[in-house]
This record gives sequence, structure tokens and C-alpha cells, in this order.
Amino acid sequence: MAVSSDEVNLLIYRYLQESGFRHSAFCFATESQVLKAPSHNSGVPANALITYIQRGLLYRQIEAHVTDDGTEVQCDAPFSILIPHVCSRTQTTPANNTISHTANTPTHQPPTSGERGRAIKGGLGGGDHRDYGGPDTMDTSDSISSSGGASANATSHDNYTTTTTTTTSSSTHPPSASSSTASANNSHNNSNTTNNSTNNNGGAIEIPESRVTKLEGHSSEVFICSWSPTHPLLASGSGDSTARIWKIPTGPCGDFAPAIEAPLVLKHFNKEQESSKDVTTLDWNAEGTMLATGSYDGLARIWGKSGVLKNTLVKHKGPIFSLKWNKSGTSLLSGSVDKTAIIWDAITGEVRQQFEYHTAPTLDVDWKNDTCFATCSTDKMIFVCELGKNRPIKCFQGHNDEVNAIKWDPSGSLLASCSDDYTAKIWSLSQDRCVHDFEEHGKEIYTIKWSPTGQGSDNPGRNLILASASFDASIKLWDVERGECLYSLTKHTDPVYSVAFSPSGEYLASGSFDRCLHIWSVRDGQLVRTYKGSGGIFEVCWNSSGDKVAACFSNNTVCVIDVNMG
Repeated sequence: MAVSSDEVNLLIYRYLQESGFRHSAFCFATESQVLKAPSHNSGVPANALITYIQRGLLYRQIEAHVTDDGTEVQCDAPFSILIPHVCSRTQTTPANNTISHTANTPTHQPPTSGERGRAIKGGLGGGDHRDYGGPDTMDTSDSISSSGGASANATSHDNYTTTTTTTTSSSTHPPSASSSTASANNSHNNSNTTNNSTNNNGGAIEIPESRVTKLEGHSSEVFICSWSPTHPLLASGSGDSTARIWKIPTGPCGDFAPAIEAPLVLKHFNKEQESSKDVTTLDWNAEGTMLATGSYDGLARIWGKSGVLKNTLVKHKGPIFSLKWNKSGTSLLSGSVDKTAIIWDAITGEVRQQFEYHTAPTLDVDWKNDTCFATCSTDKMIFVCELGKNRPIKCFQGHNDEVNAIKWDPSGSLLASCSDDYTAKIWSLSQDRCVHDFEEHGKEIYTIKWSPTGQGSDNPGRNLILASASFDASIKLWDVERGECLYSLTKHTDPVYSVAFSPSGEYLASGSFDRCLHIWSVRDGQLVRTYKGSGGIFEVCWNSSGDKVAACFSNNTVCVIDVNMG
């Protein structure tokens, strides 16, 4: 058995991506040329490097403690990957339980198949499957910033299938050793608060495969999905250089669903007609007539709902991580690794203004109204900017690590942020310091979402709530008015990448790398529905009528789930 340097480089590259070190991953990919190697398109499972290291360590542990005659060295010394192992006890115990000869040096006989199996089952297969929609390949050429437009067209179908099954697929996700850590963190966090906590399934109903429609056709992980606000259309974006628009029939999903048409395939190419790889972000306009996509090639594209490419927006010099329409649909806002944010004219595709305030990559952007917006960055800063002004109208400083996401509440008066510093914060333009500082998570907070309730929403009679999702495998619901945690939702066992409120604000969907989609009652924090798929979940979203949830998976599929709560 031989291991090539390209294979090792690929494992290191994927580890850097999954751990959130995307800038280090970018530099490593450029210097090692790993993305040009034939093996870069291999289906490397999540957390592969850690899994192999842990299994190798367990093999070495067995090798050091099993002698030639099959007896086991009784050793109390810890086994470390960094420190040479020296046994603290020298007696061995053979199979007949008699004391055998002293073993002062480890033997190099390999373990039996049974021992190897036990070692592998005990290996680390979980951890923080962190991913920012990072690329499988990158285009680092300077042509991104040139004025030549990209060419792309939608085709009717591309390796497309939809399947509905009545048996649960076997798991290909390695066993997680992070679940106990996450549970310990959650237990510690919950001990600091008097809030209610959902720690058992209770009366949760498991969603059967017969109520799930699986959309297959993507050839790489599906990072993002979004429903049209006005049509039964679902958009998905993947590392396979495509976005797809699926027409989802009304009515039930799964076995009783009507036949689904082949999706529109939106192929992303740069001007040399090479694949642009990851589609990193997408967003529908308020009318549901236009879909904007951002890609790792630094180009933003605007498509009609029929799949026709309307415009290619060329200005950014690095991958685009966030893209948002303003409410009127006249402007598009993008944030990029090149440290800038740009407001684009949605009709002409021209740059209305570029904002260059951050000193590190821009991770997220969000509109306050049609002309005012906020940005956040790995530089720990949050800026509130306005079209036509050359300086930020507000700077929020208080996070101690990268700020991963920002969101304005429905009224546009409060801004929420979350960070790698384990905190979520609430800000107001009326003051410099944060209004609330939520510190109860035990690991990095990946995303936040406001409930569609309170002032400025379609549900003004319901209290405003903020949901935060963390790598500690928990979700927390916060009462923003009182600044208190209402519920800590702790049934996931791996990092939670996405949460989404139902249109009514009564339910919350969550997706994790434990392969589980959970539906929670916001009223009492109880788990009411659950579905286990065949891959880690990157994003979940509700349709406008609130009877279907879509989830995109690391196994290249999108699932549409019938969650009619009636």
C-alpha cells in the first residue's frame, strides 16, 4: 500500500477547510497545487484526516501493548500522539490470567483482526465539521477582476434523478466522538441558567422516508438551498459548479408526491469557460423572479427563474461569501474575501458603490433598508454603511474573534451578530456598546436567525426571538426584550450549521452534521419532528406556506420534507 503526497495534501487541505481555516486552506492549495492533482475530485469523507490519525494512534497503542505470545501489557501510562510512550507497568497478563514474563520493550506484531476492529470502532470520527462552503477547487487567476463577462446557460437536466424510498439509508458518516463533549458542554452551559432545556425526544414524531422527496443530480456537496418567496421553486448551490432550480409540486412529498420535472441547471463558468467550482451563496429577490448566485471565482450572477443568465457582475477579486437583494429588488449587495462589499445595480449590473473598510475578508452582509446595510468580517469588526456615504455611519466593536454572521431584525432597529468567541450580541444604532451579550454557548456560534415576529413582521402579535446555532451542538432561543435564554435545544450531537423559523414563527428547523433535521416548538422548546438523512446537513429552509422544509446534505442530495404540522 502506497500513499502519495497528493493524497496527504488533499487530506490536509480538507482538514483546514472543515476546521474553518479557509485562508490557510487557500494558501496551502496555492503552494501545494493540490487542486490540480488528479485525486482532488475524490470523495473524501468529512473529518478524514483526524479519523486516520486517531485510528493509526489506536493501532500503535495496541501494537505497543500486545506481545508476541498474545499477552497484553497492563499499562497505566497515557498514550499521546506527541510524546513517545513508556509503559508505567511491566507485568503482562496472558489469556489464562497467570503472570507472564516482563515486557520492557514494545513488540511490533500487528493486532488481530478483532483487535483492529475494536480499535477502529473506538476511533474519532466526529469533531467540528466546520465548513464555510469552502471550495473543492479555487480559481486564483487575476482574470476575476477583468471586465469580460462570464458565459453560462441553464440546461434542462444534468444527471438528474429524484427518488422516494421507504427504507432508511445506512449511515456513511463515521461515529462521532464529539457528542459526549458536546453534551458535557451543554450540561455545563445549562447549569448556569434557570431556563428550560429540551433533553429528550419526548413526543417527537420521526418523519418517515415515505414523506421525503430526495432530489439527486448534484455531483458534490450541496452547501445552500433557498425557496422562492412566491413560487414553488427551490434553488440549490453546490461544489459541482452549478446551482439548480427545482420545481416542487404542491401537495405531499415522498411516495405520494406528483412526478417532479427535471431541474434547471445553472452552470457557472469563468470567462475561459472553466468550471468555477463552489456556488457559495444564493438569494431570491422579493418577487421570486430573479435568483442571484455568488461563486468562488469572485463573480456574482443574476438569473431569471426560467434559468436564463441575465447578468454577470464583475468586480470582486476573491470568493463571494454573502449575497443579498434589497427589499425593492433594485440593488444587490455582496461581500467577498477581498475585504470589500459592493452594491450593484440589479438592472444594469454596474457597481453603484464599493465599500473598503474591513482589513480582512468580509463574511456576511445584510440590508437594514433599501440603502443601508451592515457587514462583518474576520477582523472582528461590524460596519453599518449607507449608499452614497464614504464612511461607515456606525462601527460596532466588541467581539474577540471572527464575526461569522449578522442579521437585522424585522423592524430594522436591532442587529444581531455571532462569532467564534462563543458569543452572540445585539446592537442598536442608538448606542456604541451592545444591548445584550449572550455568552452561554460552549463553542463557536456559526449562525443566527430572527423569528418572523414582532414589530415590522407579518406576526406583530408574537414576541421577537433570536435563535443561535453553535458548534457545541446546541441551539439557543433568546428573549431579546429581557435579554434571557428561553430554551436550550440539545438533541443534536454534532455542530449545528443552520436554523430556520417557520413563516408563522411557531416552529424552528435545525440541521446538523449528525445528519438530523429537527423541528422544534418555539412555544415550549419541545422537539416535535425529526428526520435522519444520509449525510451532514449544511442548510435548512421553509417554503412560504410553512408545510415543507428543504435540507441540503454533504452526500450531494437535497431533501424536501413534508412537515405539515396540522
